[in-house]
Amino acid sequence: MRRSRRNQTPIESDVSRREATPQQFECDKLDKQHSGMAIAASKRTAQPSSAALSFLHSPRRLHSTSSCSLRPVPSPLRLFQTAAIGSRRTTSVVVCAASDPAQLRSAREDIKELLKTTFCHPILVRLGWHDAGTYDKKIAEWPKRGGANGSLRFEIELKHAANAGLVNALKLLQSIKDKYSSITYADLFQLASATAIEEAGGPKIPMKYGRVDVSGPEQCPEEGRLPDAGPPSPAGHLRNVFYRMGLDDKEIVALSGAHTLGRSRPERSGWGKAETKYTNDGPGAPGGQSWTVQWLNFDNSYFRDIKEGKDEDLLILPTDAVLFEDSHFKVHAEKYAEDEDAFFKDYAEAHAKLSNLGAKFNPPEGISMDDDDSNKTVTRKPFVAESIKIQYEYRPLASISFVAQSNRLNLQT
Repeated sequence: MRRSRRNQTPIESDVSRREATPQQFECDKLDKQHSGMAIAASKRTAQPSSAALSFLHSPRRLHSTSSCSLRPVPSPLRLFQTAAIGSRRTTSVVVCAASDPAQLRSAREDIKELLKTTFCHPILVRLGWHDAGTYDKKIAEWPKRGGANGSLRFEIELKHAANAGLVNALKLLQSIKDKYSSITYADLFQLASATAIEEAGGPKIPMKYGRVDVSGPEQCPEEGRLPDAGPPSPAGHLRNVFYRMGLDDKEIVALSGAHTLGRSRPERSGWGKAETKYTNDGPGAPGGQSWTVQWLNFDNSYFRDIKEGKDEDLLILPTDAVLFEDSHFKVHAEKYAEDEDAFFKDYAEAHAKLSNLGAKFNPPEGISMDDDDSNKTVTRKPFVAESIKIQYEYRPLASISFVAQSNRLNLQT
């Protein structure tokens, strides 16, 4: 067995390459554990073939002297099958099945536990958004079109200015990715984002899964596809960015309401105060300026606070203020300030739409985890943070381990 290694970041899992016999084809994914050991994630046997197959560089290419029949197997990797018939060669794409539903359900429970102890709701929401928000509806080809494809795990994209600090979100999720190796990064990012909204007291997001990951950093989108906080023309900028994704004015305003969660840190974004009376004592790492008073509780206070504009300790960016200045945005912002149920309904639909942008699903219709819960009534309750502080140090692309010490969580490298 021969192995080679792709160009990877320290937080990306390794992938093995194997020789296959004419009777057997294996699609394996190995996740590199923090201990340095690699474990085989999944194996499936293909239909028998009379062709001799061999793997080359990533993405894997299969060369044969006759056509061969392969069935999809559970892995996010794309496999290219090339068949030579006489002097004619044809190429088809075999996409391995993406995330495993059972592992998705278990990972969701682990994410809930992570949220209870680290209060990382805002950064997980941002991670999912920024992976999906690079989508360009004018580009048909995957993955050039961008979108929810897991490309944000690579260093080249993490270094985009709009993604400052998101390496910390990946560090928080990496232990879950290691534990559930049959989940793609693309699915994990969106699962974490939706779960964070729901656990903060927000609406149930009608999600589907099965997103396929890109295979390398060369497939990352170019910088500049994500929105800025203070452009010269805020309304025009928001429309340019979100219309490119296929979203409309109502969806722009609804998604902006997610700023009810989180804080802006000047050392990362250049916006906001170093700390306020709402952030100087956590929960989580102290500091930053929040948009709302209860910045770990998902509700419609973002719209109410912008409309009133009376509290200097609450952040209002140019792209926030314009929601009540632009006549087309204002009709939705006014509605959401008065009617939280309407906001929740529109937000859930917009979030689900955003999470699917640009994604390639396998199976094509996606995977639902909530079929059994479709008839259950979901009761919302506000998120209440426990009395805990987190000692957090930002070190780009460093390995990470978690050590619980009484009421403090240390991030160690």
